[in-house]
Amino acid sequence: MPRRSILLFAGACIAIAAALATVTVIVTTSRDRANAVAEGTATGQPSVGGPFQMVNQQGQPVDQTLLEGKWSLVFFGFTYCPDYCPTTLTALEATRQQLGSDADDLQIVFVSVDPERDTPQALNDYLSSEGFPPGVIGLTGTPEQVAETARVYRAYYQKVGEGEGYTMNHSLTVYLMGPDGRFRSALAHDLGPERSAQLIRRVMARG
Repeated sequence: MPRRSILLFAGACIAIAAALATVTVIVTTSRDRANAVAEGTATGQPSVGGPFQMVNQQGQPVDQTLLEGKWSLVFFGFTYCPDYCPTTLTALEATRQQLGSDADDLQIVFVSVDPERDTPQALNDYLSSEGFPPGVIGLTGTPEQVAETARVYRAYYQKVGEGEGYTMNHSLTVYLMGPDGRFRSALAHDLGPERSAQLIRRVMARG
């Protein structure tokens, strides 16, 4: 075989070997990442959630043990929210209706990101509004307590504007927490009651 052909053949072999090595690295890395996620789930280490100290709408101190013994849907918002928060509360009630008896051990927890305005009384008045699901647990606290709870849940919020007319930007995720108080799944805000109920049932079945 001519020397030029040998060199071309050798170069092609090297290129193929390099490509296969690259694919192997990608596949191995992806597998390792998947195994790491599975291992984290198996060991019960939550990606969100953790210790917090707040007060409920009756002004009583509460902490993360509030979540123990029940499945919980936790989301962050504020009582002056013009759209997302009331829409989410209504959607979560529709989800509970879809779940039927599976919702007997499911509670909804509304965490305020606006401690300046959302006193326990303001939360109680808001959550008692007609059309909202009964039994929602409202949480508020000092700015420091709110910030810490948002941090452990990796929830974003930010005050926008000044004066009485300010508003709050905040993340829209609903967190499904298990009866052990640990994170199980996230529900997108636009998932809808039927698909949310299906997801919750699947997660509940896994325990």
